[in-house]
Amino acid sequence: MIPELTPFYTAAEDPAAMAATIKNDGKMIIGYLCSYAPEELIYAAGCHPVRLFSSKADIHLAENHLQAYCCSLVRGILEDGLAGRLDYLDGTVFPHTCDSIQRLSDIWRMNMNQAFFADVIMPAKLTTDSARDYMTSILEKFRSDLGNYTGTPVSDDDLGASIRLFNRIRATLARIYTLKSRSPGIISGKDLFTVIKAAMIMDREKLDRSLTALVTVLEAAAPPDVNPKRVILSGSVCDMPDLYTLIENSGGAVVGDDLCSGQRWFEGTIPEDRAPMDGLTARYADRVVCPAKHSGNTVRGEALVRLAKEKEADGVIFTLLKFCDPHAFDYPYLKDSLDKEGIKHLHLEMDDQQDSGGQMSTRLETFIHMI
Repeated sequence: MIPELTPFYTAAEDPAAMAATIKNDGKMIIGYLCSYAPEELIYAAGCHPVRLFSSKADIHLAENHLQAYCCSLVRGILEDGLAGRLDYLDGTVFPHTCDSIQRLSDIWRMNMNQAFFADVIMPAKLTTDSARDYMTSILEKFRSDLGNYTGTPVSDDDLGASIRLFNRIRATLARIYTLKSRSPGIISGKDLFTVIKAAMIMDREKLDRSLTALVTVLEAAAPPDVNPKRVILSGSVCDMPDLYTLIENSGGAVVGDDLCSGQRWFEGTIPEDRAPMDGLTARYADRVVCPAKHSGNTVRGEALVRLAKEKEADGVIFTLLKFCDPHAFDYPYLKDSLDKEGIKHLHLEMDDQQDSGGQMSTRLETFIHMI
């Protein structure tokens, strides 16, 4: 492993320790569960945003509050919260997307003793002027809530500086993805997964410097002489680094993704030539949507087909969390979009607590051999 990857593995493997280090620097830690959480506002308020991922421990405590047919992401986060493994959080933000996250919001508020709690209820339909006005009002309220919590209003100057930082981070992540697409062997899938996960955990100033150092090394490296089958991942959250390894061991490589813990999270630059709040609204309204948002009946299918063609993908693998209704409802339509273009695809139902070997390995080997 190259030294430039070390800070990313340090953060991804122990988010609690990373959070403790950041708290020692005087920042409050705000957790969030969805890529629609406005991290830029959290950071501009002098707090540190941390993406929450599912627990890898057995789920017991959460079963008293959530049905077994809620997805493993929501149940796992609640399990970690009730077990005290998220005590480093000073607060949590809940963008209202799927039903399970909305219900978790109520359970969290009643059972977790945190100083800050916020529901950020973005519009579901994004195609009207009124939806943008409503989104702006929600972001303004969240801005005010953060200012009341910290005791200092979030200024336009602070928000503008935050926006510029997050734009740099997103641009560098996009460069790394481009390098991976052009030369799949330049960085392993597991390493890239770790970089993305750590980017949602690390101190953002240090992240900016670490990403710049990494991309500099990757751009100077000689491209490995490999020619794997090119694969796109599509789904919600993928928190299984072994999946990337299984794909590579089967003769494939992930050259792009449509994940809310991947490209869909960091794509979309915030316009810097507008008032900060207007730019923030534009980014969250215009970014590639997830199934919980609507910007047209064919937008998601067209975006996935376009991504597959841009990356010259041989196939698409749907990594759908078990019991994730929004993505499950979207799958038949996305499948038809790919079928019409002759793009092969595989459906994998995932669970954060499952064993990533065995049957999954066999299915991946068969699919990659087929394409």
